[in-house]
Amino acid sequence: MTNTQRTAAILVAAGRGLRAGAGGPKQYRTIGGRTVIHRALAAFAEHPEVAIVQPVVNPDDIAAFNAAVSDQRYALPVNGGATRQGSVLAGLEALVPHQPDIVLIHDAARPFVSAEVISRAIQSANKTGAAIPVVPVTDTIKQVTASGDITATPDRAALRIAQTPQTFKFDVILDAHRRAARERSDFTDDAAIAEWAGLTVTTFEGDVANMKLTTPEDFVREEARLAAALGDIRTGTGYDVHAFGDGDHVWLCGLRVPHTKGFLAHSDGDVGLHALVDAILGALADGDIGSHFPPSDMKWKGASSDQFLKYAIERVIARGGRIANLEVTMICERPKIGPLRDPMRARIAEISGVDISRIAVKATTSERLGFTGREEGIAATASATIRLPWSVEGRSA
Repeated sequence: MTNTQRTAAILVAAGRGLRAGAGGPKQYRTIGGRTVIHRALAAFAEHPEVAIVQPVVNPDDIAAFNAAVSDQRYALPVNGGATRQGSVLAGLEALVPHQPDIVLIHDAARPFVSAEVISRAIQSANKTGAAIPVVPVTDTIKQVTASGDITATPDRAALRIAQTPQTFKFDVILDAHRRAARERSDFTDDAAIAEWAGLTVTTFEGDVANMKLTTPEDFVREEARLAAALGDIRTGTGYDVHAFGDGDHVWLCGLRVPHTKGFLAHSDGDVGLHALVDAILGALADGDIGSHFPPSDMKWKGASSDQFLKYAIERVIARGGRIANLEVTMICERPKIGPLRDPMRARIAEISGVDISRIAVKATTSERLGFTGREEGIAATASATIRLPWSVEGRSA
């Protein structure tokens, strides 16, 4: 068995995060278009040297957890304890049947851990058996009394800020945690438990970006940082039209809408979603819907158009980008779009994973002129605004 197969990670996500303000546990809030816990878990699940990711969650959050990370690989979550110390022990015990050599213990509230830090953690555990990532202290530190009087100014050259993932030989930290559970419950990190158990804990280079989200201000600052990194702002447009044929319904913006006619189309004929897909692909400079889903390919015969929109969104995510706005305008006499506007917005939001506040659905007629005025078909126009990382060459990486 290789080292890759024997490396495990525990993601501690059972806390309530009360200091982060209203909005529920901070690990399930969205930052930069993705939940905090998704970012944290994905860093380990997608790392080639991590064989198993063991989440530790609050039982009240299991539905939120499953919804947030359903596209990732991880072991069956276990319930956390009343303290971080108890939660980590629960994760360690859950890993016993897997017999890992090395375990990385990471706080879910640190969503920006890099693959490089994870690799350094694994290397350090192999070398020393117990190590944590740290960053230098850049500010002058004061030691004060309860009333605020300064009693000392420690030498910051000897101080470091501790981060996670903290990494250990599995059997050693499991034994230390089991011993600590019998005697104390006030440890704030795993390095402190290892030190208490008599182990020598070394340090390795952390990352200032690997910060812990604690307060509302942390979320505001990191959201601004992520937005600033997506400086390549692009807009694309799309257009689609389908003629009517026999039928009793049409598909519009992901909804099955009763009608006196149906669409003549290779797929389900959803002009709203087709126009949106073309708008997104246009913003990416990535062809059009026909080049990705050619009508000559029978596999798309009668296909549901929600998969086309999901595909286009995934193309944006794969480029490290975000959707800023989606807008579609339906052009038809009937069916009436007004009563369907908000359900359509909700359906597009569900398919795309984009917040409904960033989605607009509008409708107009052609004043009885042309094929839409004669009710021979329906047309749709769309626009998409996306943000991508900016490269030196002026194109997205």
